[in-house]
Amino acid sequence: MINRSVIVASCLVLCPACATTVKLVPSDADVVLSRQLLDAPNPARPGDFSVQRLFYGSGDDRRRPEFRDSVSLITESVDASKLVSLGNSADERNSYWGFTPKEFPINGRVWYPVGPGPFPLVLIVHGNHNMRDFSDPGYGYLGELLASRGYIFASVDMNFINGGIRGENDGRGWLLLKHLQAWRGFNEDAETEFFGKVDLDRVSLLGHSRGGEAVGHAAAFNTLQFYPDDATLTFDFNFGIRSIIAIAPVDGQYLPTGRKVPVENVSYMVFHGSHDGDVTSFHGLRQYNRVLFTDDASHFKTAIYVYRANHGQWNTVWGSHDNGRRSGRILALSALLDPEEQREFGKIYVSAFLDATLKGDKRYLPLFRDHRVAGDWLPKTMYITRLQESSFFPLATFEEDIDVTTASEGVVLMGDSLSTWRENTVPLRSRNRASTSSSQENQAVWLGWNNRIAGHDSADAVPARYTVGLRDVTLPRTTGPATTLDFLLAPTKDAPEPREASRDSVNDNASAGQSEPNDRGQRDDAETEEEKPPIDLSIEVRDRAGESAKVALSRYGAIRRPLETHILRRGDIERSRFSELFEIVLQSYSIRLSDFRTENSQLNIHDIVSVSFVFDIAEAGTVIVDDIGFSWMDAAFTSVP
Repeated sequence: MINRSVIVASCLVLCPACATTVKLVPSDADVVLSRQLLDAPNPARPGDFSVQRLFYGSGDDRRRPEFRDSVSLITESVDASKLVSLGNSADERNSYWGFTPKEFPINGRVWYPVGPGPFPLVLIVHGNHNMRDFSDPGYGYLGELLASRGYIFASVDMNFINGGIRGENDGRGWLLLKHLQAWRGFNEDAETEFFGKVDLDRVSLLGHSRGGEAVGHAAAFNTLQFYPDDATLTFDFNFGIRSIIAIAPVDGQYLPTGRKVPVENVSYMVFHGSHDGDVTSFHGLRQYNRVLFTDDASHFKTAIYVYRANHGQWNTVWGSHDNGRRSGRILALSALLDPEEQREFGKIYVSAFLDATLKGDKRYLPLFRDHRVAGDWLPKTMYITRLQESSFFPLATFEEDIDVTTASEGVVLMGDSLSTWRENTVPLRSRNRASTSSSQENQAVWLGWNNRIAGHDSADAVPARYTVGLRDVTLPRTTGPATTLDFLLAPTKDAPEPREASRDSVNDNASAGQSEPNDRGQRDDAETEEEKPPIDLSIEVRDRAGESAKVALSRYGAIRRPLETHILRRGDIERSRFSELFEIVLQSYSIRLSDFRTENSQLNIHDIVSVSFVFDIAEAGTVIVDDIGFSWMDAAFTSVP
């Protein structure tokens, strides 16, 4: 395959001043993905089961012969009129499909393993697309794989609510649950192929685009008695939904009772491509932030950002032309991952996540903590990964208050010799047209430093640091060697000026998200990535007796500045549409406390009183930090370095 680390493509524009080159950040995959540390079979390889296929549905579909002539299981239609309104397109749609929202069909195409079962059940739902260009066949690559690995997999048909209608994502979520009700019937009917073979206590829901939002609604509706916006519609679901997966999802198109949907006590995975030409920002991070774990069961949530992946290539019907077939005229298609590589990533992560959450296979858990463990499996591009496990105890999430010196109860925040110290909302790269917010809807802290003294090239000041003090914190359990210090971090492109000789205090005048002049009087956004030195820093812990130890953060993952992304072929249009040419995506870092004790055997890791970010490696820079805390996660997550 052609190496596309650097791509230059001509823009098809009449005005040369409007043209731009399609460029990519040079890949570090040869280093980051240089090792294979997971000792387990590649989850994207077929399993041991023979695979069969069938269709279920109405049996009288006028547009698709598979749901008319080939159905093995007949299902009853459902009344979705309280959840889906067709608006001005009702007459045209009803005429085309031959039914109204009062008679929506329950259609699905199924891949299933040959065997006695019972098998976990996985449903996937597509997102919005041309309703005549049927979307549900586009996940067959997942169906074939997962059925061979012991899952019943169904791609559900919701093409009849695709197209130009809005506000139907609650309907998509509800229809998923109605499909589960049909599966309950299949499992209980001795005349069906699936009698006694469906494990409805081990269910996962997958959704792409609008479907990625809908799986969150389905998980929320699953435990409710009534439809939130109209209690005359009753619910009686309560399926064993253990996990949900969102692929390049939208967020906030449906707001139950006017609020963002809460999701609790299911494991959650979301992934998104940097070159998504449809959902052009990582909106799934907002749902990730809202997923809460409130019971005693073991859950986790994970997010993966895939450089050069687009929106449509997750579905073989949609392909590379996000936003329609003519979009090749405006989108930088030459920058995209090969479609088979993009789907290979999807197979790896979807299969591993399902094995972990539905089968309890812990071998793949390290993959969600640190993608570097799967260097031989993953396509050679760049990834940013995020993980939070249900045992996570937050010390500072920066949502607590507006005081930059306080966080969770008993936690004190201190800055020393910082040039920038502020808490702020993390922005999104762009604003989705259906969204009401251009932010990730979570707070973080911006920390900037420059350890040089102005006018003295050889004179270094004491390194800046940011400290989380824990002396008065009551932890839920005692810390130990397997306890991990967890946080999210991402460098920005900013570098503050050198300090004044007499000044060692915080300068909070720089605006988050904007470049500051560097020591040469130039702005960092005028530099190329190659001219900027790498960012690294130390993480230090201290015990009550004053013993301390520190480790270099780069040991625990790549520390990248934002990955510049050019989605459009015309630079002038791109600059007008997007606030930045990159998305801020924070990377997870997990450091076992035993690693600190290796550095200092006198350190008492059972009595940690402070955690510090010490800026003693890179001379200058700015980082964004969020969700600092401890985890007592399953040892399998950290079993691989």
